[in-house]
Amino acid sequence: MALALEDRLAVTELIALHGHLVDDGDLDRSHEVFTSDVVYDLSDFGQGEVAGLAALKEAALALGAKNPVAHHVTNVVIEEAADDRVRARSKGLGIMADGSCGSVTYEDELVRVAAGWRICRRKVIARRVPLSGLGQEA
Repeated sequence: MALALEDRLAVTELIALHGHLVDDGDLDRSHEVFTSDVVYDLSDFGQGEVAGLAALKEAALALGAKNPVAHHVTNVVIEEAADDRVRARSKGLGIMADGSCGSVTYEDELVRVAAGWRICRRKVIARRVPLSGLGQEA
C-alpha cells in the first residue's frame, strides 16, 4: 500500500523540525523528532554512534560553539520500508559562525508511534568529494 500524502508531509516536516529545534537550542524537545532510543550515527565524523535522547543532548552540548549556527535540510526522498516504517534521505547544510559551511546526507529510518512519526535511526554522512569520488584520479 502506498504511503499516504499526509504521511509524506508529516515525515518531511519532522525532518525539517530537527534543524529548528537544534538552532533554537530547544534540545529538550528532541522527543518530538526522535524515539527515546534513537541511534544517531556520527561515525563519519569520528564520533561513533550516540544512543538515546540524553546522550544526543550531551553530545550537542559538548560541541558547544563548534555546532553550526544554522541547519538547513532539503531534497527529502521517502521510501516505504514496511508497515509503520519508512526510510528517508535528505541533504543537510550546516552554516558555521564564521560563515563556512558543510554538506551532509542524512539517512533516516522512521517509525510511526502513538505521537506520530519519529526518527529511530539517523546516519550522518559528510559530503567531502564531488560526485562521491567518481572520476577522481588517485
